[in-house]
Amino acid sequence: MTTPLRAVIDNHNRDIERYYASGATDSLALMFALDAWQMPPNNPPLVGRDAIRGFWQQAMGWGKWKFSLHAEDVQTSGSIAIERGKYKTTFVAGPGAPPGMTSVSDQGSYVVYWRREVDGHWRIVWDAPVSEMPLARSGT
Repeated sequence: MTTPLRAVIDNHNRDIERYYASGATDSLALMFALDAWQMPPNNPPLVGRDAIRGFWQQAMGWGKWKFSLHAEDVQTSGSIAIERGKYKTTFVAGPGAPPGMTSVSDQGSYVVYWRREVDGHWRIVWDAPVSEMPLARSGT
C-alpha cells in the first residue's frame, strides 16, 4: 500500500529524474535543504544547496545524465522520512567533458533523509548513494 508521503517521495523522485535529464539545476537544487549533504560515490561530499547546485551546473556541461530512482521503503516520524531505494544512472560524455572522462553507467542502493521544511515542502537533507559496481583496477 502506498502512503500519502510515499506518493510525495515517488513524485519528487520523478521530478529529480527529469531535472537531471534536462539539466534543470536550479529546480534540482530546490529539492535539497539549505544544509543538505549529497555524498556521491568515490568523491568528497557536496555540502549545502549552493554547493550541490554549483557541482551539477558544472557536471551538466560534461555530457548527458540519466537517473532512475526506485524507492523500496520509506519510514517516517513526524517531519522526517528515511527513504531506502535502488538507483541506476547513465552518463554520456559530451564535448565539454574533462580530458579522459568517459561515458559510464552505475547502479546501486541509496538512503535519503527527507525533512518537511517550515514552508511545508519535503526536501532532501542527506543523499547517500552506494554503488554496487566494482572499482576499476589498475596495473597487474
